Amino acid sequence: MNKLYIFSVCTAIAFTIAGCSTATIKPNYTSTNPDVMRIGGDKPSDKEPEIANMGSYCLQITEKWKIDGKTPDGQTIWSKDSLRKAVPCP
Repeated sequence: MNKLYIFSVCTAIAFTIAGCSTATIKPNYTSTNPDVMRIGGDKPSDKEPEIANMGSYCLQITEKWKIDGKTPDGQTIWSKDSLRKAVPCP
């Protein structure tokens, strides 16, 4: 009984080591909406502020890209901040 137990433990350890040594799957980072988040590369260009007429008031909309961290494999995560401010209509 003792030999069977030791054999089972050694077999489990061998399978665990063999499983950990196989090639890992390369992660695929994608976004369903690349207009608000991008992975890797250089910083996307910021748009100039635009003014939207909302009827009785206007909004100044400013969109800026910022670094929002890194992926486990070291790629930069870029996310877009959208700032809105009420302004007088031109």
